[in-house]
Amino acid sequence: MIISTKNFSLLLLFCFILVPVYGQDEYKNTELKEVLSSLETLHNIRFSYLDNDIQDVKIIAPDKNLPLKVKLRYIENRTGLSYKESGARYIILYRETGQSVRSLCGYVLDENNLPLENASITFDNEKVTYTGADGYFELPYPQTGNIVVELVGFESKIFTAKSFNGDCKAITLNGGIRILDEVIAERYLTSGITKKNGVFSIKPKKFGILPGLIEPDVLSTMQQLPGIGSIDETLSNINVRGGTHDQNLFLWNDIRLFQTGHFFGLISALNPNPAYTIKILKNGTSAYYGESVSSVIDISSRSETIPDNATSIGSNMINADFYTRLKVSSTANVEVSARRSFTDVIELPTYSKYSKRIFQNTVVTQLNNSADVNYRSDKEFYFYDFTGQYQQKIGRNNLYMNFIGIKNKLDFTEGFLVARSISSLNQLTLGGSIAWHTRWDEYNTSQVSFYNSYYSLESENFNDNNNSDLKQDNIVNDKGLRLSHTIIINPGLSLKSGYQFNQTSIENSELVNRLFLDGLKTVLRTHALLAEMDYISANEVVAATFGIRGNYIEQFHKFLPEPRMQFTYKISNTWRLEALGEIKSQTVSQAVELQDDFLGLEKRRWVQANNRDIPVQKSAQVSAGLSFKDKGWLFSLEHFYKNVDGITTSGQAFQDQLETVLATGNYSVQGTEILVQKEFKGFYAWLSYTWNNNNYKFDDFSPYKFPSNFEIAHTLNSAAIYEVYNFKIAFGARWFTGRPVTTPVSVQPATDGMGNNVILYGDPNADNIENFFQMNFSATYTWKFQKKTTLQLGVSVLNLFNRQNIINRYYRYNTDAQAIEVVNTYSVERTPNALIKLSF
Repeated sequence: MIISTKNFSLLLLFCFILVPVYGQDEYKNTELKEVLSSLETLHNIRFSYLDNDIQDVKIIAPDKNLPLKVKLRYIENRTGLSYKESGARYIILYRETGQSVRSLCGYVLDENNLPLENASITFDNEKVTYTGADGYFELPYPQTGNIVVELVGFESKIFTAKSFNGDCKAITLNGGIRILDEVIAERYLTSGITKKNGVFSIKPKKFGILPGLIEPDVLSTMQQLPGIGSIDETLSNINVRGGTHDQNLFLWNDIRLFQTGHFFGLISALNPNPAYTIKILKNGTSAYYGESVSSVIDISSRSETIPDNATSIGSNMINADFYTRLKVSSTANVEVSARRSFTDVIELPTYSKYSKRIFQNTVVTQLNNSADVNYRSDKEFYFYDFTGQYQQKIGRNNLYMNFIGIKNKLDFTEGFLVARSISSLNQLTLGGSIAWHTRWDEYNTSQVSFYNSYYSLESENFNDNNNSDLKQDNIVNDKGLRLSHTIIINPGLSLKSGYQFNQTSIENSELVNRLFLDGLKTVLRTHALLAEMDYISANEVVAATFGIRGNYIEQFHKFLPEPRMQFTYKISNTWRLEALGEIKSQTVSQAVELQDDFLGLEKRRWVQANNRDIPVQKSAQVSAGLSFKDKGWLFSLEHFYKNVDGITTSGQAFQDQLETVLATGNYSVQGTEILVQKEFKGFYAWLSYTWNNNNYKFDDFSPYKFPSNFEIAHTLNSAAIYEVYNFKIAFGARWFTGRPVTTPVSVQPATDGMGNNVILYGDPNADNIENFFQMNFSATYTWKFQKKTTLQLGVSVLNLFNRQNIINRYYRYNTDAQAIEVVNTYSVERTPNALIKLSF
């Protein structure tokens, strides 16, 4: 139904007039029929009753802010009527003819009168129930003994059963463990993103909108944060503060992911539909996390409660998806999600643009005569992914079982008019985890989990010009055990301890013309002990986390201590100071192969430290920041310094004279990140700026110090977002300076000692490609048909102005043409996408 602006204004005016008039009579006796009608409108429900049962019945209307079930019990106590629910929206009122089974009820609130979900209600000394999202609970009556109300982070309360008389009892729990207010904002860039004590949290189900995105994809969303980006605009090459993608730790329900993207990283490998909570840590990482010298992305779909049923079916211009959550009992539920691309069946504009971005291989040009090289390609590609979770509550305990699967399938034919190359690439991820969370009492909680992650990359390249056949396999098998225990010492102090075991095996094999050429399998086992302290001062001015992690690598007999720190000081109600620091390490990294595979398309293989030419990577990072929040304004400034030692040239994606050089070294990066954000009524705007100075040091190479391949010196991000009712629209722009590039000193090739023609390069990364600029747009509208039924439509456009941005450049010598060619890779062209999703 379409409501005109005039009619909507009259309706809005009527509502403003109605509210004060109603408020004047809220403490007067009102016909029950009117009260029921008001509740129907307020809660989107329907009452069924006999007119004789409610005729001439008057009551004082219940407080409109109370939970619905509390209001129903209020009506029940004052009218003698009973009620029962029929379906999700219908409530039947009737008069009992016999003795009914009595029950008592209550609702639990915090000090701000907000409902507290998942508070445990213990009665009869052993039976436990939990409050729902509205804070409501109900128990059979009569009861004997005491009723204990508990929730982690709050002071518990004890009541006698006799104190529950008449109406539902309102119970207020005072904060026990005091947590500082959000250090930055409850809304960071968009709704659903918060930052507290250095940790970014994203809740996709509460996600607003960001330019270029129509779904709450975590990997795309994190690139909007200052200091995080992708040098080649892919989700398989995310760079955090100058690091490489493999230096980030991606966890999904405790399972480490070695694959994060579909279609060479243009599409996220994570289905956005499950109710995730995502933590992103750039520095000050908890001692709980290992195997990362850059950032941590911890994705969890686990809930302490048993949520209600929910299902969604949707599609965009790349794939169709399905998600369902089934509450199989009051203590158990099952969640399943799945996506499958239809790119192998139908090619819509979005896929066409993505294909051109990946398989363009660009414009290949001979430097000596600027002649374009005749080149062609053909491909068939599809992907799918699925996740599942089973949750079982057993008293105060929670059992979780999770699994995930990710699959990419690519067949690719490429080449020139006189020769062609046939390639195939298959990626597969399978993972599973089982976890047990125990709450012993108000002060002690324990967690134990076991996981296994399997990743396989199979590639084959056949060239009919020389009848060569190359097959390469990369297999990772990662498994681990995690134990942790948290004890609350007092309202401002808690301690966490734990043990973790990890075993990772990596196998790389290579066959040439069906002959086994090379094969290597390595296994590393790591033991880790961790301890961590969380402290909050009584006046809530200081919040600090200090942790230590000790890693012992069994095969190397090496012990690596890793201290971590977060510190926040509340200068005033509007200003806060933050300091973070960490030392971390990792034993698994990626080797990047270029040019020879798919004519310039990269292929990444996971490799393991061997304590020789592939050392254990180690990082040290410190940062300090200042933030201001007041009257809709948000300002944050953070400066950092990070050094990572033990990197290899093979892991840095060189495409110049260092591509075939085997060397180890380090990189150091310092930078500044600034965010300014303003929130108006329904309108939000923000601007972020990042400066990086990122340099390599390779002692065995001259010059030994030069800019990093991943240095983006200056980055600007901006967005303007407007949200009104169920409509959201966002415009945004992204600009950054061009990445470093190594250029030849001559357009003519040189000759090496073997008589081969080679490219003579200048100093590494002495030049830069052109600056990048892109405008993006998104809009969504949601129709609400019933309480839980919605239809969402969305559109987005990447690169709105169709700007031609070069994101990579390298040079190669063509033996057939006997010329040096320059290969420019361009960003995605103007790319539209559309979404339709039904949720119920």
